[in-house]
Amino acid sequence: MDSKHIERLLEKYWNCETSLEEEQQLRDYFRGGVPDTLKETADLFRYFEWQKEQKIANAGFDKEVKVRIAKSTPKGKNISMVINYARIAAGLLVVITATYFVRMEIRKAYPPEVVDTYSDPKLALEETKKALMMISKGLNKGQKEVEKIKVFHEAETTIQGKDLKEVEKKI
Repeated sequence: MDSKHIERLLEKYWNCETSLEEEQQLRDYFRGGVPDTLKETADLFRYFEWQKEQKIANAGFDKEVKVRIAKSTPKGKNISMVINYARIAAGLLVVITATYFVRMEIRKAYPPEVVDTYSDPKLALEETKKALMMISKGLNKGQKEVEKIKVFHEAETTIQGKDLKEVEKKI
């Protein structure tokens, strides 16, 4: 066979463009003697032929493989079922938690109606005055404490040598 023809066939073979007849021509050519330039390609085609001829030594090979697979399969509980149940439980937990928080937000947005606790308006006014006086006393006490803190702040700025007016402007 012409070496140029073989080279064209090989080019088509490597590009996956050969027909079955052309591939058979290549196999037949590489069974015989080949030039040194095509020796590696000939070895490849011979390997392909050798692989076709290989047979499984044991006729019961398929049965043996199936038995080994069956033995290696774990016989315990199916873990995927446990994982599926855990996913369902997690989903339910998320839904229940979300429902709880939504209900709390709705209760904050729409509080129940306040019912009057005093039927006499004068008595209600007196109780309101007492409550406001308590708040006022607390605020006055807090204001006195703030004055003490202001004195400490002024002392600190004096000790550090800073100009008190500049510090007060920044505050």
